[in-house]
Amino acid sequence: MMRKVVLAGASALLLAWTGPVAAQNSDTYRQLNLFGDVFERIRSDFVEEVGDKDLIEAAIKGMLSALDPHSSYLNPETYKEMQVQTRGEFGGLGIEVSMENGLVKVISPIEDTPAFRAGVKPGDFITHLDGEQVLGLTLQDAVKKMRGPVNTDIVITIQRAGVEKPFNVTLKRSVIPIKSVRGRVEGNVAYVRVAQFNEQTESGLKAAMEEAKSKLGGKMEGVVLDLRGNPGGLLEQAVAVSDAFLDQGEIVSTRGRRSQDSKRYNARKGDLAEGKPIVVLINGGSASASEIVAGALQDHNRAVVLGSKSFGKGSVQTIMPLGQYGALRLTTSRYYTPSGRSIQAKGIEPDVTVLTARDIADARSEASLRGHLANPQDGKAPTGASTPPVAAQPATPPPQATAPQGDRPPGTDAEDIQLTRALEIVQQIKLRGVKGAVAAAASSQSTVKN
Repeated sequence: MMRKVVLAGASALLLAWTGPVAAQNSDTYRQLNLFGDVFERIRSDFVEEVGDKDLIEAAIKGMLSALDPHSSYLNPETYKEMQVQTRGEFGGLGIEVSMENGLVKVISPIEDTPAFRAGVKPGDFITHLDGEQVLGLTLQDAVKKMRGPVNTDIVITIQRAGVEKPFNVTLKRSVIPIKSVRGRVEGNVAYVRVAQFNEQTESGLKAAMEEAKSKLGGKMEGVVLDLRGNPGGLLEQAVAVSDAFLDQGEIVSTRGRRSQDSKRYNARKGDLAEGKPIVVLINGGSASASEIVAGALQDHNRAVVLGSKSFGKGSVQTIMPLGQYGALRLTTSRYYTPSGRSIQAKGIEPDVTVLTARDIADARSEASLRGHLANPQDGKAPTGASTPPVAAQPATPPPQATAPQGDRPPGTDAEDIQLTRALEIVQQIKLRGVKGAVAAAASSQSTVKN
């Protein structure tokens, strides 16, 4: 039945295109016939039988991957996982896990979740899920089994150090938020780490800032906004985070192939930092939505950007649902910072460069990706913010995107020299302003951590 459905759909597509395409460009129709011929030849002559669904899905993937590194086909399973990440919550148990010696190892239970309330502890090993051995499963498969509809039960078997025999724990799944924002106080400075931009990011930022202000009791001297290792996420959330620290002005503009597909996003009055100094931390893992925030605050001289050059993903993807077949992620526009610059394949250059050994070892960028889009301003000056208004699309992470990993980005040094320097710069901004602090920092050499 599936074969008939897929073939009928493909036939209908060819027929639908025949009239207008043949009239406009007969070569296009010949190319579609070529596709049909190759499809039939593979079905009939390949050494092993190949399903029609697999062939068509592979053809779609190949077509999209030839465009740029960020356009792709999302099958139903991948599309569902992407929705979980952008929504920022899922039905699950509330544990951060890894895989060790073929078993699921609990890194930490998340506070006020089923696992936390049941007494699951860091270092516990999960050996069975609903009686099925974990040994032989991938971490992704095990996580998939632990997630599920809210209010459904799952029995996990735990092997704990110091306890002679494994024991069973029955947990009822509940809504687990993906915490994209974590905050703490460093001296009299609010430190806020944004690990990704999902639907919970704006509210998480506001909560972190309120908590910091409450702890400091009016003594807050500034903010360090840590975007290191943040692969991006939702454009609207990048705009919201930028807006949280700006009183006015353009945040970002997006420009597509047609002028009517362009839009500007502007800040509204209200600054969570109340005008106090801001330092934004970035590195080569800061991409897309992270670069929108860093670029906006940098162009408005609202913050000093510190660290190493960002990834350089200056394109915007639209997610186009395909019903039961998943979705299409298609690059539809480029974004531009308030000064009119495209950072595509260039990245955000920090105002103050502070390199770590990991920054040097893990040098990566959009420009290193095969088939990346060119920067439209290569050899030209930025066009400024006078472009025609344009449409909002979701910004998506680059291929190396990772889930949040705690207060600090994965792999940062135990002694965080970038954070230490950021706290010093906060004091410099208080004395000299943003431009003065950058000028003072420029007079000293970039720092390299060996």
